[in-house]
Amino acid sequence: MTPWFIRQPSYPAQLQQAWADATAPRAPDAPTVISTFAGRGGSSTGYHMAGYHELLAVEWDGHAADTLRLNYPALDVYHGDIAHLSVAEVLRRTGLQPGELDLLEGSPPCQGFSLSGQRQLDDPRNQLFREFVRLIDGLHPRVFLMENVRGMVAGQMIRIYQEALDALRGAGPGYRTVSGLINARHLGVPQSRTRLIVIGVREDLGIQPTLPAPQTGLITVRQALHGLPDEQDGMKLHDKWLPVWARTGQGRSFKDLHPRGHMFSHTKIHPDKPAPTILKTVGVQRDGRANNGLYHWRWPRLMTIPELKRLGSFPDPYRFATTGDPIDDFVNAWNGIGNSVPPLMTRAIAQHIRQTILTPGAR
Repeated sequence: MTPWFIRQPSYPAQLQQAWADATAPRAPDAPTVISTFAGRGGSSTGYHMAGYHELLAVEWDGHAADTLRLNYPALDVYHGDIAHLSVAEVLRRTGLQPGELDLLEGSPPCQGFSLSGQRQLDDPRNQLFREFVRLIDGLHPRVFLMENVRGMVAGQMIRIYQEALDALRGAGPGYRTVSGLINARHLGVPQSRTRLIVIGVREDLGIQPTLPAPQTGLITVRQALHGLPDEQDGMKLHDKWLPVWARTGQGRSFKDLHPRGHMFSHTKIHPDKPAPTILKTVGVQRDGRANNGLYHWRWPRLMTIPELKRLGSFPDPYRFATTGDPIDDFVNAWNGIGNSVPPLMTRAIAQHIRQTILTPGAR
C-alpha cells in the first residue's frame, strides 16, 4: 500500500483546492452560518471552504471589515460593536426566523485570557462572551461554536470559563456541549496553535456533540512553503539582533540565550517542523528593520506575508486591505493572520459539525 504522505496532494495543492471550494457557488442545501468577532476572515474562510453559506459577519475593526469585503464582496458585513447589534437586526438582515440558523460562531477577543498577557480577571474583554450568549439566546441556532485561547482554562481564568460554559448551556432552549483543547497542527495546518473549542447542540436535536479527531500526519514549514520564492529580501532583522539570530538554533527562541529568559517574542523558525504559534504582534521600525517576530531559518529577516499566509493556512490569493503605507500594511496583514483561527482548522471543525450534526442522517 502506498504511504499516506505519497498519496496525499501537496499542501499548496490542498490549499489551492480549498480556496476553489471557498469561492464556488453555494449549494441550495448549504448549511448557514453567522460569524461574530470575524476578524480578517480566518473563520469565515474556513466555513466557505467547508461549503457553508455565510449570511452575516460581525466585526468592529475597520481594516478587518474592509478585508472581509475585499475577499467576499457578496458577504453582508456588520461593521460595528456587537453590543449594538440586536437579535431583531440579525433576523432582518438574514431573513431568518429564530431556530432556523444552522451555526452561530464566535471567537470573543482573547487578550484577557492569553498566557502571554497580564491575565486580569476584571479585564472587560473577558466579558465579551456575554454578547455571544445574548445572540444565541435570541437566535436559537441549531449549533454554536465558540473558540478561544487555551489560557481560558488555565489558573484563575477557569472561573470565567465555567461561568461562560454555564451561560452557553442555559441559553435559549438549552444546549448540550463538548469542549476541549485542539491543536491546529492536527487539523491540516502547518502551525502549532492550541485553541479551546466549545461546540453546543440545541437540546431538541437530541445529539451529543463531539470534537473532530486528529488528522494523520504533520505538515512542516518546508512543505508549506513549497513553490514560494526563497528570497533574502524582506523585513530584515535589526543589526543589534543579528549576533543573537546567528547563535540561535532552528526552532528556538532568542530567550534561550538571555540570562533571564527575555526576548521570548523572537523565534527562528524550524523548516522541518510545523511553525510555532503565529502571534498577532510583530515589531517593525519605520525603516523596515525587525524588532520581534518569527524569523526565517536561513535569512536574517521576518517571514514574509506570503510565507505567513501559507503557515496560517490562508490561500495565496487571499488579500488584506491596504493603506498605501508598506510598513502599516505589513503589520496589519501579520496581525490579521496572527489573530485568526486558521482557515483549515475551522474547515475541519465545520466539516465535522456538518457530518455529525447537520446532515439529516445525524438526527
